[in-house]
Amino acid sequence: MKLSVIVPVYNEVDNIKQVLNAVQKVHISKEIIVVDDCSQDGTTRVLSKCSDIKTLFHNRNKGKGAAIRSGLTMTSGDYIIIQDADLEYSPEQYQSLLEPLETKQTRVVYGSRILGKGTFIPSSYYANRFLTLLTNVLFCSHLTDIETCYKVIDTTLIKSLNLVSSRFEIEPEITCKLLKKKEKIVELPITYQGRKEGKKIGVKDGIQAIWNIVKWKFKQ
Repeated sequence: MKLSVIVPVYNEVDNIKQVLNAVQKVHISKEIIVVDDCSQDGTTRVLSKCSDIKTLFHNRNKGKGAAIRSGLTMTSGDYIIIQDADLEYSPEQYQSLLEPLETKQTRVVYGSRILGKGTFIPSSYYANRFLTLLTNVLFCSHLTDIETCYKVIDTTLIKSLNLVSSRFEIEPEITCKLLKKKEKIVELPITYQGRKEGKKIGVKDGIQAIWNIVKWKFKQ
């Protein structure tokens, strides 16, 4: 079994080498696919010197969702996971997240920061709780953390979703489409340390996420 780790990156020159080193240290069969979303801070230069990874460089900033979709075109693994480049999530947790997939219990595992009692900034916590509640109400699900970065999904399955989102709304799109397919989503607790600075979901992104949850509920 091989895991494809997709790392969408935008202006993470201070963190990218540390993140990649942490991923490389995980003792599982894997490939690392980094999509640089037109960074302007030197990230591109750092990536050009990295070995044993696949890289793709956007010629303009397109958003996290677009970076993930680009990364999916380069995968050869059995499963994929998204790894943010901001040091909030620990790759050491990959193995525990893969266990339900290896034993064929499911094709989808979410690492839940809520179950793991992660450390959030308050605005992110309440936004996530609201979006998760809205999703549960509309799709009759019982999830705790739809905005988690750590979604481990069968590669054939995620490619069948035909994802179209370009920004942060990629997260609810993935979840809503999986729920519409009646896929079993197993949630496992993960550790998480939210950072106060950096790129966070704003009000506009929150409104876009709400719209997308409703849209994917009723869109054929």
